[in-house]
Amino acid sequence: MSQQPFLVALRTGGVLPEDDAETRLKKSLLVFATGLVCAGSMLWLFLYGQMGPQFSANAPFVFQLLLVGNLLYYFRSGNFDLFRYSQLALFLFAPFAVQWSIGNFITASGTSLWGLLAPIGAVLFFGARESLAWFFAYIFLTALSGFFDYFLADSLVSSAPNISIRTSVFFFALNFAAISSIVYLLLRYAVQEKAKTQASLEETHRLLQDEQGRSERLLLNILPGPIAERLKHDNQAIADGFADVTIMFVDIVNFTRIAEGLTPQQVFSMLNRIFSSFDELAEQYGMEKIKTIGDAYMVAGGLNNEQTNYTRSIAELAIAMRDLLHRDFTVNDMHLDVRIGIGTGPVVAGVVGKKKFIYDLWGDTVNIASRITSEGTPGMIHVDATTYLRLAQHFSFDEPQALHLKGKGNTLVYRLNGLREPQPSGKPTA
Repeated sequence: MSQQPFLVALRTGGVLPEDDAETRLKKSLLVFATGLVCAGSMLWLFLYGQMGPQFSANAPFVFQLLLVGNLLYYFRSGNFDLFRYSQLALFLFAPFAVQWSIGNFITASGTSLWGLLAPIGAVLFFGARESLAWFFAYIFLTALSGFFDYFLADSLVSSAPNISIRTSVFFFALNFAAISSIVYLLLRYAVQEKAKTQASLEETHRLLQDEQGRSERLLLNILPGPIAERLKHDNQAIADGFADVTIMFVDIVNFTRIAEGLTPQQVFSMLNRIFSSFDELAEQYGMEKIKTIGDAYMVAGGLNNEQTNYTRSIAELAIAMRDLLHRDFTVNDMHLDVRIGIGTGPVVAGVVGKKKFIYDLWGDTVNIASRITSEGTPGMIHVDATTYLRLAQHFSFDEPQALHLKGKGNTLVYRLNGLREPQPSGKPTA
């Protein structure tokens, strides 16, 4: 603050950019209170000089100079602690000094009432506990004034200036009105500023909630829901074994050759349209997208304890993906074809890494599904024996064929054509 230009400090009321909301409110309140007291006491002094007897204005004038001088010193030094203690001390002691210089409580029209601003200000600028000392000090000075006025009444009356009853009553009303107005305006200002601060905090909280919601959605776009919850609440590595999961890979046929004739933007646009459509279908069938690997798309069922038959859902999803590419050329404007491979069995699943992490699956089931895909026929859906046994009742298949899979040798796979046609009533199925 000492390096801050004086005029800037004067314009901002001594509030610093690094001040918290509570400190900003206290500083602005005390500067506001100083202005109100200065304006009120100047009005009081002017009216008293016009209506009342002539008396020394030294004490009120010195009070004004001290208030303004202390305020200017605060603007220059930035020492708010010193400012609030010294300013409240002036609020407390100066009104009693002015009253004593005029005469007694009656002749000064209760000027000491202005000292009530000190404990009220202490509540606002220090807090409830620290304000007690200021309140007791005000009560003590009031009692002390009353004690001397009571026991020295005769001598005080004889030495006091001759003030008419009308003038005394007028200034009693003026003092009560002025102090009531200042207290009301201070409390009103404090409530308004706190309401603004509360509104700002609520807006900040809303923005934080929106940002948290975006972060949650982003996390759920990367990880399955249960895994995301575990990752948020547990720092341990996440790795789970699943006894039965159905895995599907979808691989675009001849992607590398097709991409050679396209710009990077065209390649991205093509993949984005297709994979976004696949995302919608995976969500529709309740399956979990795992990842994309270049031009390949991986999805799984059975990771989230689905109550439905996830193997059947994967098969229906595969058919929907294949048919989408064959009929919707707004999505598949390059008339691309895909190979689809499905495998069922145990897997290990977990989150890999601590930065830019990914949820992935490992195991023989994943390898079989991947190799069935790469060795399969374009435009066709191939499944392993386990998957076939689960789907044979509801789906039609071609005769099994043996594919030579890397690391597995000759393996029987089944080509899935589609759902079985419903049989007429009373006729047995084949």
